[in-house]
Amino acid sequence: MTPNTDSRPRVLIVVGDASETVDTLYPFYRLQEAGFVPVVVGPEKRVFQMVMHEVRPGWTITKEWEGYQIAAEVAFADVDPVEYLGIFFSGGRAPEYIRYDTDLVRITRHFFEANKPVASVCHGVEIPAYAGCVRGRRMTTVAKCRFDLEAAGGIYVDAPCVVDGALVSGRTYHDHGHFIGPWIRLLETAAAERA
Repeated sequence: MTPNTDSRPRVLIVVGDASETVDTLYPFYRLQEAGFVPVVVGPEKRVFQMVMHEVRPGWTITKEWEGYQIAAEVAFADVDPVEYLGIFFSGGRAPEYIRYDTDLVRITRHFFEANKPVASVCHGVEIPAYAGCVRGRRMTTVAKCRFDLEAAGGIYVDAPCVVDGALVSGRTYHDHGHFIGPWIRLLETAAAERA
């Protein structure tokens, strides 16, 4: 592995096959614009297929199309979370499958226990919920994942941006313009304190 010579703070973006394209790419590029290094991580170090999904007129459930692909630079097993400033849990169907990965659970718990900036959108909530990190925390998510949040002891709030300490959440990619900015500001504060 090549040593990291870039001194800018690094932030994890968690993906798997069927991560939502807009959920993933919008924060990826916003992190770059803000001077952070987004590091995509997945179950393995490889290319993952993202999707576009939404409920379209005439449908009562989510319809899905293939989106762009994205390469994970690091596998969950190889992540030392101490090296990262924050983490983003992307939506799509991926969280439903990857949440059981023991290394992802380890990584997730680190960010909550260390009170580092965490952001979650849509189905992304399934990861910290499974990891036991949402009890008593106020969050939002897509309505169909409300049960996952509440069953894990979280408090559901139907709003485009919910901030609970260092935890920021949005319902779907339609809320990115509301909750990504507050998360970036938390990262900027954390970076300044680390300097």
